[in-house]
Amino acid sequence: MASGFRRSIACQLSRVLDLPPENLIKSISAVPISRKEEVADFQLSVDSLLENSNDHSRPDIQAQAMRLAEKLKCDTVVSEISTGQGTVNFKINRELLTKTVLQQVIKDGSKYGLKSELFSGLSQKKIVVEFSSPNVAKKFHVGHLRSTIIGNFIANLKEALGHQVTRINYLGDWGMQFGLLGTGFQLFGYEEKLQSNPLQHLFEVYVQVNKEAADDKSVAKSAHEFFQRLELGDVQALALWQKFRDLSIEEYIRIYKRLGVHFDEYSGESFYREKSQEVLKLLDSKGLLQKTIKGTAVVDLSGNGDPSSICTLMRSDGTSLYATRDLAAAIDRMDKYNFDTMIYVTDKGQKKHFQQVFQMLQIMGYDWAERCHHVPFGVVQGMKTRRGDVTFLEDVLNEIRLRMLQNMASVKTTKELENPQETAERVGLAALIIQDFRGLLLSDYQFSWDRVLQSRGDTGVFLQYTHARLHSLEETFGCGYLNDFNTACLQEPQSVSILQHLLSHLAAVAHKTLHIKDSPPEVAGARLHLFRAVRSVLANGMKLLGITPVCRM
Repeated sequence: MASGFRRSIACQLSRVLDLPPENLIKSISAVPISRKEEVADFQLSVDSLLENSNDHSRPDIQAQAMRLAEKLKCDTVVSEISTGQGTVNFKINRELLTKTVLQQVIKDGSKYGLKSELFSGLSQKKIVVEFSSPNVAKKFHVGHLRSTIIGNFIANLKEALGHQVTRINYLGDWGMQFGLLGTGFQLFGYEEKLQSNPLQHLFEVYVQVNKEAADDKSVAKSAHEFFQRLELGDVQALALWQKFRDLSIEEYIRIYKRLGVHFDEYSGESFYREKSQEVLKLLDSKGLLQKTIKGTAVVDLSGNGDPSSICTLMRSDGTSLYATRDLAAAIDRMDKYNFDTMIYVTDKGQKKHFQQVFQMLQIMGYDWAERCHHVPFGVVQGMKTRRGDVTFLEDVLNEIRLRMLQNMASVKTTKELENPQETAERVGLAALIIQDFRGLLLSDYQFSWDRVLQSRGDTGVFLQYTHARLHSLEETFGCGYLNDFNTACLQEPQSVSILQHLLSHLAAVAHKTLHIKDSPPEVAGARLHLFRAVRSVLANGMKLLGITPVCRM
């Protein structure tokens, strides 16, 4: 929709400025909408034009804007031209705006907003997104929820823009914790408990063996020996480890299904235990690997012995570390996918780790290291259920579903739902996701059940309610009205404001005042098209965020 208007404005500016329209389109931006007053739809930044010119005298921007505005004329597209602080502002013909937006939303469907000229030069890229990455043999901790939500959104957005996306879940399925777990299971494990509730039982075993190892050095020694056996490929140790891994992944897949998240590849640190040795050999051959007095192998990224820039890549017993395996994984993925971009979505505590990994790739001679990016985020604090402190994501999902069911029980339409449990889960997940996205990405935030469950304001519950309410309007009145519409019936300020926003708050208020029932057929039909467009855009936005829209609640 905006593309056509932007191009029309650019063509008129082109004639006045003697510049190609393509050079001007990106300088024309949509004006942020105000709920309090009607504002222009688009604006041209005069400053951005001067940045691209050879005139270094930088004349008065405001005077430039006014002189340019005087040379421009209103036409069938632009109904009003004005100036702001260094900008020329354009108001679009309201009837044309109405017709164009509604037709475009209905025509483009799920692709609405993605056909902008701003994306026209976007070449298709191969993008790898690594996210979620829980630790095998431990229950899915809530700490991995943010990585899952944010990573899923990034992958969804890249796919929507036409890129070829590979979603990787890089599991923590190797390392010293498996030495502890293997020893712990031999001491405290029960096969029947492992089969009936694997993650819970492995978690209990892990907690118990950690306590024992803290008090008994022989247990710690056994754990170390078990991991060495794993590294050396001992058949019995590997068989037990494989069982833990397989049962854990089965549980994870079930939880990801509840979250509406999928992966193209489940890999893990274990995949790279052999290839990490190749990484060490390569670093050694380049003279970058140094042995310490303790027998560990390190790389000094500063070149001058700065302790904060020393990265350990091998233990004294020759076993690999997290960083070594990450280097091997990155090299393997480039060989496998030939990616244009690889994105790691983990908490901000791993920022230094990824800086070091990318730097080591560079000094190893891999120029594509600059295509690797870390997306850090803050952590969630204070997530508790009614039973107390919560550790596991599934407990949170169960709790929010229960609370949503209780809230919905007081609404008379709930009894008409075919599957109230599924609806409660979808609304609850929307509530979790919206709360997560409301704050700044890098900020830690305090989890609040009260905020999550709010049905008003910028909440997931309100978003789902609005979508369901608009869907209900279509079901009730759609048959007779969704054939054609008259744009002249949508010229009141409230309708125009909804078209400019296409947001849930305005639509939720408007459907109480812009009545369909008892309105003349032409007016009713036009309004129904308006609400249908809003519902479509809301659904598209929710799906990008990883939310499944509900049609009844």
